[in-house]
Amino acid sequence: MKSLWDRLLDLLYPPRCAFCCRLLNERETGVCRFCRKKYEHDGRRRELKHTETCVAAFRYEGEVRESILRYKFRGVTAYGEAYAGFLAKQLDESQISCDIITWVPLSRRRLRHRGYDQARILAEETAKILGLPCAKLLEKRVHTKAQSGIRNAQQRRKNAKGVYVCCAPELAAGKRVLLIDDIVTTGATLTECAAVLKKAGCGAVIAAAAASRD
Repeated sequence: MKSLWDRLLDLLYPPRCAFCCRLLNERETGVCRFCRKKYEHDGRRRELKHTETCVAAFRYEGEVRESILRYKFRGVTAYGEAYAGFLAKQLDESQISCDIITWVPLSRRRLRHRGYDQARILAEETAKILGLPCAKLLEKRVHTKAQSGIRNAQQRRKNAKGVYVCCAPELAAGKRVLLIDDIVTTGATLTECAAVLKKAGCGAVIAAAAASRD
């Protein structure tokens, strides 16, 4: 049951669907019934180097793309919970098991500028649903140009190379790690982070994202 404060917030800022932005009724949470039905089978799977597999909840296009841009750049962090529900369902249906969840981190400079880490929110919300521990296993030690501003796949790989380190090898050792990001395009960032985790001694890496271009 919602608290009095939550009800007041709903009156001041009526909750809207994360995708189509229509007003939600009292029985809907995060996503309207139409979009829930529309996207419940939108999950996809692809192969990435250094990972067992890569799964995503949605295809990165149309309303999904606009939704994730609001989440990533306009501070609509509440969407993370909605995405996590779809992603957890996709992981469960794919019969993917893991021991610990982590995320692709922002650089300190970008985190200060944005004020939040969208991949971390998604990872933590997914961990809550799956009942798994979530921990920071990676750090981005070098601030680089945003991958979203680079279209060439080779340049994306170069931009991600050597900028991540495993900051908690004792937590990664021997574990099946679920590595989460918001979007997977060429897969350069997830591939680099997975390689770092494998080098640190983790048993396996499964990559996941809210949305995939492929």
